[in-house]
Amino acid sequence: MNRFLSFTLLGMALVSCGPEEGANGTAVPDVPGERPSFDGAEAHRLIRDQVGFGPRVPGTEGHAAQLAWMEGLLSVWADEVELQPVPFTTSQGVALDLTNVLARFRPDREDRILLLTHWDTRPRSDRAQEPEDREIPVPGANDGASGTAILLHLAELLSGQPPPLGVDLLFVDGEDYGPSTRDMFIGSTYFAATMHRPLPWRYGVLLDMVGDLDPRFPIEGYSADYAPDLAQKVWQVAHDLGFGPYFPVSVGSRVLDDHVPLNKAGLLTIDIIDFEYGPGNSLWHTPDDVPGNTSPETLRMVGEVVTELVYRGG
Repeated sequence: MNRFLSFTLLGMALVSCGPEEGANGTAVPDVPGERPSFDGAEAHRLIRDQVGFGPRVPGTEGHAAQLAWMEGLLSVWADEVELQPVPFTTSQGVALDLTNVLARFRPDREDRILLLTHWDTRPRSDRAQEPEDREIPVPGANDGASGTAILLHLAELLSGQPPPLGVDLLFVDGEDYGPSTRDMFIGSTYFAATMHRPLPWRYGVLLDMVGDLDPRFPIEGYSADYAPDLAQKVWQVAHDLGFGPYFPVSVGSRVLDDHVPLNKAGLLTIDIIDFEYGPGNSLWHTPDDVPGNTSPETLRMVGEVVTELVYRGG
């Protein structure tokens, strides 16, 4: 993802009390319904598995190994798995071999939501303090593997206890290639351009950088711009679960990320992101983006919010 330089200082109280309305106009109770428990330790193991493949940069062995691994897991857990090749040539003339992965649960249901993350990692640590470290590929424990780990563990939960609505999990490729935004958000931009019409989803929720040791998830600025009601819904779930201190209702900085092309294509999508990774964001796009700088407890918290959202019926 890439941080947009403007900063929004709106103190919007987007979270409100009272019942929400479902797709058929009936009230969805505020009291959480039964749902499987999200295991942060298991999600953290999935981070370590991904980092163990090495850099997941398009064209590398680690990238190919993770794709095969994800396809194998999701083929067991999901009702349907689709691999979407993404043709792309960079601004420097490099042809990339990219693949989006879509896992579908309850494909017969018309009422659906989309949850997404990116699974690739950045080719170079352009924010490393030492110049000699800047050509090292980013390990991507938080930036890439954390959101992927949450959705993979969620896929396992969905396979054991079918959700009350249709759920599609999208793992997009080429988000972080760079170095400029011209060569980023590749998979999500392609997916947005090729979405079926009318859109099969009520909304989308993006997970990115969701494993920090010191979590704080203000409402991302573009999410507040495009989909304030959806942000209200998701932050209400976080507050209902007791995670309010970590999900402040203030609006933070705008972050260019995979949700922007989806919103531009008409699918309201928010970004759950903690864009302060380490003091002063010092770990972002560096060789220090390793599993030891991520937290099972943060993964559990975000995973519980997303799982609760799903089992409340979206």
